[in-house]
Amino acid sequence: MRIVEVREITQPIASPIRNAYIDFSKMTASLVAVVTDVVRGGRPVVGYGFNSNGRYGQGGLIRERFRNRILEADPRSLLDDTCGNIDPAKVWAAMMQNEKPGGHGERSVAVGTLDMAVWDAVAKIEGKPLFRLLAERHGLEANPSVFVYAAGGYYYPGKGDEQLRAEMRGYLDRGYNVVKMKIGGASIEEDRRRVEAVLSEIGNQAQLAVDANGRFDLETGIAYAKMLRDYPLFWYEEVGDPLDYALQAALSEFYPGAMATGENLFSHQDARNLLRYGGMRPDRDWLQFDCALSYGLVEYLRTLEVLKQFGWSPSRCVPHGGHQMSLMIAAGLGLGGNESYPDLFQPYGGFPDGVRVENGRVTMPELPGIGFEGKSDLIKVMRELAA
Repeated sequence: MRIVEVREITQPIASPIRNAYIDFSKMTASLVAVVTDVVRGGRPVVGYGFNSNGRYGQGGLIRERFRNRILEADPRSLLDDTCGNIDPAKVWAAMMQNEKPGGHGERSVAVGTLDMAVWDAVAKIEGKPLFRLLAERHGLEANPSVFVYAAGGYYYPGKGDEQLRAEMRGYLDRGYNVVKMKIGGASIEEDRRRVEAVLSEIGNQAQLAVDANGRFDLETGIAYAKMLRDYPLFWYEEVGDPLDYALQAALSEFYPGAMATGENLFSHQDARNLLRYGGMRPDRDWLQFDCALSYGLVEYLRTLEVLKQFGWSPSRCVPHGGHQMSLMIAAGLGLGGNESYPDLFQPYGGFPDGVRVENGRVTMPELPGIGFEGKSDLIKVMRELAA
């Protein structure tokens, strides 16, 4: 058993939307295919992966460093000694050869993208959904029912309160009971009006989370905290720079409700520093680490160990990204849920065809691997790469 080829293509996922920090008009993503010599149903088993939105495609790093390390390794050195399948941890170690510690930036996205594809291949070779494979390997009970929330509420040219309200109403009509909108891209007075418009629209049918995308300095973050604490929000997300742990810690003095952060932290070391110095509260706050941006599931398992050491439950993790990989991890390892993009970043976001949101939850189908084959628009693009 061996990996015979690794392919990558960088594709646009451009959209004329913006949050408080960036616009997505020139955004790209890397799509990868890890081809094995294992045959199932007359076809080679191929694992697929891609990076989450918000970080650009990593084709240069994948092609120049990480792909070659996989293909140049002794194939036997990448196998699991207990079952003969590919061992994602050994593939990860091969990719990270000759890499200095620290520098958890773009390379963590490249490795995370490839790691996703490796896990997809491993679960397909075993003929199991990844969430069941993970639960079995960790002695847990898999739960195919996963909480999901609808992320949207971006700033868009010409988008007023009525369009924002209609967008949020559309999410409720599709079964979501938690919705999220962006703040920080307008004045605090305008954002207050936008928040009140959404709350008026959703009433008691759903809860609202708000996301500042790391835009605020301490003074502005506190001003927003004082404004937002007037409302029954699901959470107040990523107030300031993701590495400014002192800022995050200070906010807890002004915002008694739930806060969320972590999507722009890319290693278990970063996660540990957040829990050490960020003032996060395990009884109410949420952690949003995204494996596709942070060295993949191999590293995410280390992050979960860090959480355990600090007394945090995996159920306080609701990953960023809106992709099926995090859904699989949530169902297999007991995370609190996952982000969802019902209308954005397609074909990468969303669920397999036929999966519906009911009362804020989805039930994962019994598809081998990550389940990409069940999403017709996505698997079409993936198979074109693997062909």
